[in-house]
Amino acid sequence: MRFIRRRQKVGYDPTKYVGATKFQTRFRPFCRFFAKRLWRFSLEGFDQIPRTGPAILCANHISFLDSVFMLTYSPRNMSVVGKSEYMDSFKTRWLFTKIGMIPLDRTGGESASSAMLAVEGVLARGELFGIFPEGTRSRSGKLYKGRTGAARLALKFGCPVFPVGITGTSEIMAPDTVMPKFGKRCKIQIGAPIDTQKYMSRADQPEVLRELTDEIMVRIQALTGQEYVYDYAPKGSNPNRTHI
Repeated sequence: MRFIRRRQKVGYDPTKYVGATKFQTRFRPFCRFFAKRLWRFSLEGFDQIPRTGPAILCANHISFLDSVFMLTYSPRNMSVVGKSEYMDSFKTRWLFTKIGMIPLDRTGGESASSAMLAVEGVLARGELFGIFPEGTRSRSGKLYKGRTGAARLALKFGCPVFPVGITGTSEIMAPDTVMPKFGKRCKIQIGAPIDTQKYMSRADQPEVLRELTDEIMVRIQALTGQEYVYDYAPKGSNPNRTHI
């Protein structure tokens, strides 16, 4: 009889994870050293990122490597949210949280609320925060409707939002694959910041979150050229693979 070993859910305290630390400061140059030898990068607009103060980078999501490359080439420490399933394995739990991931339980509840408090702490400290408004990787290559979390944070802290367009990472490491392909190209474009101040006078109106989110997604689409589908991205992955 064959036995299938399943990954066990690991309990964790979301309040322990505060985002990027000094470890990321040392880790980024290490990653850049190897990344530029394994792949060919085209980077645009990184000089627009403010040297100080809170800011949010909103990117499309087509590969596991999207957040890795964003962190690698960021001029400052940047925190990101990642799915709580990464906490199920010791290797991903240790590494990902060390380099700045805040685990987010996408089913909601108290754990998700604690994660968002940690994200608010990142912005309150005047740091960078990166997020994928689609909420999950696009397996079709299309750009999907954004969720409003980034807009809510931007309006609460009055900070700029930068649209980020990433292309090429799906060819390097497609969703639900384990090993990347080397020698391929990746392009990361950071667009002009979205002025959130024009929304502040109506920040108490529920429709403003959707308006700002839609502007973010349209600006991302202009950078990537993806087909835009005004519907939430379907979730799904191979249940038998190990998430890395």
